[in-house]
Amino acid sequence: MKSLVKKLILATAIAAAPFMVATSASAEGERYVLVSHAPDSDTWWNTIKNALALAGDQMGVEVEYRNPPTGDIADMARIIEQAAASAPNGIITTLADYDVLKGPIMAAVDSGVDVIIMNTGTAEQAREVGALMYVGQPEYDAGYAAGLRAKGDGVGSFLCVNHSIQQPTLADRCQGFADGLGIELGNAMLDSGADPAEIKNKVQAFLSANPDTDAILTLGPVSADPTILALEENGMAGDIYFGTFDLGDEIVKGIKAGVIEWGIDQQPFLQAYLPVVVMANYHRYGVLPGNNVNSGPGFITADALEMVEMYAGEYR
Repeated sequence: MKSLVKKLILATAIAAAPFMVATSASAEGERYVLVSHAPDSDTWWNTIKNALALAGDQMGVEVEYRNPPTGDIADMARIIEQAAASAPNGIITTLADYDVLKGPIMAAVDSGVDVIIMNTGTAEQAREVGALMYVGQPEYDAGYAAGLRAKGDGVGSFLCVNHSIQQPTLADRCQGFADGLGIELGNAMLDSGADPAEIKNKVQAFLSANPDTDAILTLGPVSADPTILALEENGMAGDIYFGTFDLGDEIVKGIKAGVIEWGIDQQPFLQAYLPVVVMANYHRYGVLPGNNVNSGPGFITADALEMVEMYAGEYR
C-alpha cells in the first residue's frame, strides 16, 4: 500500500504544478473544469488540487481548477457559466448553495456539458440538476454520526464554530451534530467569519459567557486552527471535548497532542480524483457507475495517525 502511495506522489511531482489555478495534464485529451466554492485562503483545498492534477495526468486529460477568490457564491455561479461557455467536455462542481447554483448548473447540462457534483450538495440535488452522479460526504449524516459519538462520550452541550455561515451545507453539519446529541441547536452555532483573529476572539468570548459548554465542533481547518489557539490561550486545551471536520497539519498535531478528540475525514482526494476518472471513462467507453459515492465520514483518532500524518494537507 505504501509503495502505491509513493508512486502516486511521484506521479504528482512529475505532473504540472498542482497549486496553479489552471493545471494542464494533456492538451490533446478531454478537458474538464473543476469549480469550487472555496476562497483562495482555504488551504484544505490543496488536496483537491493535488488529486485533480494527478487524475488529469493519469487519464491523459486537461484539467482546470477555478474558484471565487473570496468564496462568494454569486461569483461562483458566474464562474460556472463561464466554464460552460468555454465548451469543456465536463464540469465537476460543488453545490454549496442549491438555490444560487442550480440555474447555472442546469444550464450547463442543457447545453450538452456533462456535470458531476462533488464535495457539497446531496445525491438527490445532483439528480435534480441533471448531474451524472455525486461524490462526497452527506454533511447532515456526518454531523449526526459525530453527535452520536459525542453523546456516547458524555457531551450534552456544545459550540459549533461556523466559518462560512453563507454555505447551507456547513450549517447542516452543526444541525446534524445537535440532532445526534438529541438537543436543540439554538444559539450553539457561532457565526465566526473566516478571519483567524476574529475566530479566536469569538470562541474565547463564547466560552467565557457559557462556561458550562461541554464540547466544541469546528467545521474545517479555517475554524479549527484559530480555535486551537483560543484554547491554548485560555487554558482549556485538552480539557474541553473538541471534535472537528476535515484534516490539516494543525488538526493532526492537535489530535496527536490530545487537544482534539477526532477529525472527520471526508477524503477530499477521492472527491476530485474519482470524477475525472469516471468522466474520462464515460466519454471514452460509455461506462458509468450505477451509484453515487459517499467519500465520508471517517473518524480519525490518535490511534490511526501514521499515514494521515504523513500525507495531511497533500492527499488526506
